[in-house]
Amino acid sequence: MGSVELLTDAFGRIAESVNGAVDGLDADALSYRIDEEANSIAWLVWHLSRVQDDHIADVAGLEQVWTAKGWADRFALDLPVEDTGYGHTSDQVAAVKVDSPKLLSGYHDAVFRQTVDYVSGLDDADLDLIVDEYWDPPVTLGVRLISVIGDDLQHAGQAEFIRGIVLR
Repeated sequence: MGSVELLTDAFGRIAESVNGAVDGLDADALSYRIDEEANSIAWLVWHLSRVQDDHIADVAGLEQVWTAKGWADRFALDLPVEDTGYGHTSDQVAAVKVDSPKLLSGYHDAVFRQTVDYVSGLDDADLDLIVDEYWDPPVTLGVRLISVIGDDLQHAGQAEFIRGIVLR
């Protein structure tokens, strides 16, 4: 297995977790919060998808799926269009409400397709390219992709955990 296949598999596992976490849930289950400071399934899946969309579009030099494919309009959230959820307050988390799991899974699936299209064109040497000089040491493409995968898997697992609580 090469790096492209490895990355594709990892992003595919995120998509499977996302779809499993939201499948069949209603709006109340998607917005359920264990307490007033906790994240909901809807927020977690929206956030992990937004971060993946933002970071992949940035390194690929593409427009985010969020705006390019009309997902921002479909979600119609009372948040700035560029918002990814980073640093959200409890009230902002509560503002991420959706009526259907299909909205969340549809957006994530579109982000997944753009991600895989981009990753499939990479080779091992590309992973060493510096994509962010803000950090010390500067961030390579490989590190950025693994960072997105790690963050997404954590949030997908959190969403699956909350699903288990909701369905008990």
